[in-house]
Amino acid sequence: MSTDNEQAFLRELDKKLWTAADRLRSSLDAAVYKHAVLGLIFLKYVSDSFELRQQEVEKMLKDPKSDFFIDPKDFKASEMYEAAIAAELELRDYYTQQNVFWVPALARWKNIQGSAKLPPGSKISLGPVRADDHPPAKDGGQGTYTISSLGKLIDDALDAIERENPKLKNVLNKTYTQLQLDPANLGSLIDLIATIPFVHGSLHAKDILGHVYEYFLGQFALAEGKKGGQYYTPKSIVSLIVRMLEPYKGRIYDPAMGSGGFFVQSEEFIEQFGGRLGDISVYGQESNPTTWRLAAMNMAIRGIDFNFGKEPANTFTNDQHPALRADYVMANPPFNVKEWWDARLEGDARWAYGTPPQGNANFAWLQHMLHHLAPKGSMALLLANGSMSSNTGGEGEIRRKLVEADLVECMVALPGQLFTNTQIPACIWFLTKNKKGGGGRRDRSGEVLFIDARNLGYMKDRVLRDFTLEDIERITGALHKWQRGKDHADVPGFCKGASLDEITKHDFVLTPGRYVGAGEADDDGVPIKQKLAELTDDLEAQFDEAARLEKKIRKSLETLVFND
Repeated sequence: MSTDNEQAFLRELDKKLWTAADRLRSSLDAAVYKHAVLGLIFLKYVSDSFELRQQEVEKMLKDPKSDFFIDPKDFKASEMYEAAIAAELELRDYYTQQNVFWVPALARWKNIQGSAKLPPGSKISLGPVRADDHPPAKDGGQGTYTISSLGKLIDDALDAIERENPKLKNVLNKTYTQLQLDPANLGSLIDLIATIPFVHGSLHAKDILGHVYEYFLGQFALAEGKKGGQYYTPKSIVSLIVRMLEPYKGRIYDPAMGSGGFFVQSEEFIEQFGGRLGDISVYGQESNPTTWRLAAMNMAIRGIDFNFGKEPANTFTNDQHPALRADYVMANPPFNVKEWWDARLEGDARWAYGTPPQGNANFAWLQHMLHHLAPKGSMALLLANGSMSSNTGGEGEIRRKLVEADLVECMVALPGQLFTNTQIPACIWFLTKNKKGGGGRRDRSGEVLFIDARNLGYMKDRVLRDFTLEDIERITGALHKWQRGKDHADVPGFCKGASLDEITKHDFVLTPGRYVGAGEADDDGVPIKQKLAELTDDLEAQFDEAARLEKKIRKSLETLVFND
């Protein structure tokens, strides 16, 4: 886990980079510019990781105590020795066995940055490399590349990385030639990203560039507004869900993954609490091709092994993981989607608790996730508040069956203005197939915890609300204390554990406000009779002021009529 100084360094780096990069954007739309910036960050990451590994290998090759030592005494001249070292450093097994992407010479950052300001027609030397490491040079020479444009150079570099690393096939966004970025601005962007260090204290390329990548995703989501929310869920919401579910080990699935924020936060959670990243495997699905690529790059930067299916695809009609049964499922699907139904979905096995209404996909997402949940798995998804009370199209009946099956564990009502893309009030559904206890948790059969978090959070700017760490810990703590049966107490206005009988009396409406009641009012020491007298006086004064304004308005209207 990084130190406070390292966190401060990352925050300062974030702001500096974003300010400079946004200044270079000029008139280019954020949705387009996003791919230019994030693609270069990825290119810098794979190159930095490669270079770090190259330094390790060189150290081994020159260390007499190493099994890989190359003895300079075996060579007649120092030039021959250095050439042998250079050739050995180009053996890809040294890199792939450590899960480091093999980076062809053309794609190495020093070559990209060194070529950024060269005029078209310039030739760059790629050194002692295999002939198939780069696109054939126009002059047919080996170890050289002829620049036609800076955009084409970057596209060719990304293409070379894809060809050398099958896991990245069709993942990288090779569109720099089409972006028509001003070459000077693109060159300045490369210089800016070059300032990102690949080591700082205990932080390495994965930590630094992964953090920058995630920060930029969030900033672009803000810049794009409504559209940006399609691929980015606010970090505090994701962190809240991950901390509540505690995905230490097993398979994690997100059927509407966007840029992969739930996977990133799961990784950070595991590392923070002393687990091993190798203990989880991630599965995701996304229909938008560019967002699918963003997510894959996000995972690759962080060294997370992932399975996002063969291709971007619709989750309902082209399920990429039909046999998957995940230990944890988390998602922020689009709210209240109307145009989702397909005739092929009639009688689908996923609709175990009722066919969702064709005009709203909320309960289709929920049941799809339940279908993919392992026998002892737990899940969480964000939905519009209407999902907790609506009876439209049979939703109430589906909700009743979910409650009676004892699948609902916790409902959290969220404050407004949390999302960049919608003002629709939202909630979090937590469901589980294992309320019987185990792993430090008590038997919660027949019980549901309701949390009303609508009054938490703070306004980070004029339009967006966010949670503080204290808010997240308060909500998370309420669930975990209730689950473990230790130190839990219902808090009026905030949380309450309710029985299925109570929920039945409320006609299976799951809105937390119905259960938690009103919070205790602060006692200011003023007697109630005195308060009522003061309020009555205020009200009378307001009535008098309203009457005065009414007379003034009528007089103005009469004057206008007379002047006509």
